[in-house]
Amino acid sequence: MANIRPFYCVRPKKEVAHLVSALPYDVYSREEAVEKVKNAPLSFLNIDRPETQFSMDTDMYSEPVYQKAKELLDTWMENGTLEQEKMKCYYLYELTMDGRSQTGVVVCASVDDYEKQVIKKHENTREDKERDRIRHVDVCNAQTGPIFLACRDSQELSQKIKQWKEELPLYDFVADDGVRHRVFRLSKEEDIEYLTSHFASVNALYIADGHHRTASAVKVSQMRRNEHKNYTGEEEFNYFLSVIFPADELKILDYNRVVQDLNGLSKEEFLEKVERKFRVEVKNFSVKPEKKATFGMYLDGQWYELTYLGELADDDVVERLDVSILQNEVLYPVLGIADPKTDSRIQFVGGIRGLKELERLVDGGQAVAFALYPTSMEELFEVADEGRLMPPKSTWFEPKLRSGLFIHKIES
Repeated sequence: MANIRPFYCVRPKKEVAHLVSALPYDVYSREEAVEKVKNAPLSFLNIDRPETQFSMDTDMYSEPVYQKAKELLDTWMENGTLEQEKMKCYYLYELTMDGRSQTGVVVCASVDDYEKQVIKKHENTREDKERDRIRHVDVCNAQTGPIFLACRDSQELSQKIKQWKEELPLYDFVADDGVRHRVFRLSKEEDIEYLTSHFASVNALYIADGHHRTASAVKVSQMRRNEHKNYTGEEEFNYFLSVIFPADELKILDYNRVVQDLNGLSKEEFLEKVERKFRVEVKNFSVKPEKKATFGMYLDGQWYELTYLGELADDDVVERLDVSILQNEVLYPVLGIADPKTDSRIQFVGGIRGLKELERLVDGGQAVAFALYPTSMEELFEVADEGRLMPPKSTWFEPKLRSGLFIHKIES
């Protein structure tokens, strides 16, 4: 059973919500973040990436940088840019991109559920990436970016969400990337009781996006528990900010790969090795795979379609993933990329950027690009249910949840 609860949300006043909302902190490089906030003083990126308030030679992980995030958060709450609800509420968060909508429930999820694997992961996390968000959450006393969770479909819940969205929204705006955002507050006692009870009957929740934010929130909770020896479990630091979406509303995009060299091989030698495991067909158009075990490959200005000739590992959900096939049959044995998490020769490109981005990178000096068929939600569930992990960069979700619309204070 999943333990969720409503919370005293800190959120922007309606008039500035569209200015405050920002894409997640980790979609930007430092240079991009600095450029983004130049003419956006109310963008939450100022708080999520506080190094933007300092010169480029400042250590972005130094204590003054995190203190600046807290200072800005406190200031925005004092001057009314951000307001705190007077009562604990749940919220609905609807995002619409390219005519397709998805609606999630904004809640606080249980740290204990994560540790007991009621909330399941499908990726490993890196300690160096965790440290930054641990410090940010700890200093700000707040979780500022929601975790993207998924649940298996429920017709009853979907019907309730549809009914709730007949009310007037708190926020309704289109962001500069064309994504429409609508937020609805659920404050009635019977609605709160329904949602809490509904998820108490759910066997598992799944992290779709935000593994590092989740791990960081959990570690801050563990730190606070050590500081509060007599904690009861009801304190806010025992919960983390999340948005739970029914799986049938979610769409995973492809997560493509670009490699900077052919590992010392000539083009002809490389193709000969690939042909040992794949049927290779020259195409006069860009190749976006339309089924599993097929790949697009862009090499030396030419597109190819690769079809895997081996047997799929029906008894191993991880090994039959397309990202695993590519890694096991091409990236490692042919191109020498043993660990894609640490090898600087490989670059990952989210499907939202399109195949033109793969062409641009290869035409600009990279050696070869691979377009993949997207991982499915059911594959994600299967991997997580088995307690397994996917290869890095297996899933890319769009649209991205905005930061700054919901903030969870873990201590006053």
